[in-house]
Amino acid sequence: MPVLVPLAFVLLGLCVGSFLNLCMDRLPAGTSIVRPGSYCDACRQPLRPRDLVPVLSYVWLKGRCRYCGARIPLRLPLVELATGVLFGLLAWHFGLTLETAVALVYACLFLLIFVIDLEQKLILYSVLIAGAILAFVFSFFWGGFEDFWPRLGPGFVLSSLLGGAAGFGILLVIYLVFRGAMGRGDVYLAGLIGLVDGYPLVLVALMVGIVAGGLVGVLLLATRLAGRKDVVPYGPFLAVGAMVSLVWGERIVEWYQGLTAFAAVG
Repeated sequence: MPVLVPLAFVLLGLCVGSFLNLCMDRLPAGTSIVRPGSYCDACRQPLRPRDLVPVLSYVWLKGRCRYCGARIPLRLPLVELATGVLFGLLAWHFGLTLETAVALVYACLFLLIFVIDLEQKLILYSVLIAGAILAFVFSFFWGGFEDFWPRLGPGFVLSSLLGGAAGFGILLVIYLVFRGAMGRGDVYLAGLIGLVDGYPLVLVALMVGIVAGGLVGVLLLATRLAGRKDVVPYGPFLAVGAMVSLVWGERIVEWYQGLTAFAAVG
């Protein structure tokens, strides 16, 4: 694929990341993401187009509002950069295909969940419901794990539904048995991840998310950056697991199958 194609998706991602920042600020507050336009949270001054150039405006303004000098959150350029990088990588991985378009939507969805839960320790049901509707619609077009389901058609619809039930069920058991280990929002998020990744790739997503969350939790305790009573949100780790499985899930399953087959022969 020509390098210019992923670069074009990077530029698109930077612009989309700017809009995601707006959603991350307004959705938890229950305000409109359409009106009013962007403004400084400190002085309420409406921002002009030159103030909204992804990443570059932050650098040019040295991280401060042009009008009142208030500090601009570092999260804004980081989300823009992250979205740009994700868009470029997904375009490089999937090429100019329908899968790329679907994967870009999922990347935005999980990045939104990642940041909101990290900042607010909150998983919005409105985002989960919208994501579930999209996942069901996309399941008619998105491919599944080819060893289990056909690439197109109603086969992945079944995979999606089974994945949603498996993801929800597994985390529901953990939620009920290990009280306080995670919140109800994480259980519903696991169901959404199952709808997105399908079965059996939802198992990869949950494994990656749970292991990553556990390792980071142990690291935070070891470095005393968090105490035993501090809440470490699991949503960000599950979101990362969902995207890892979406892109590399098939290879991970095939690697695991090869590993178990080798062990059985040995």
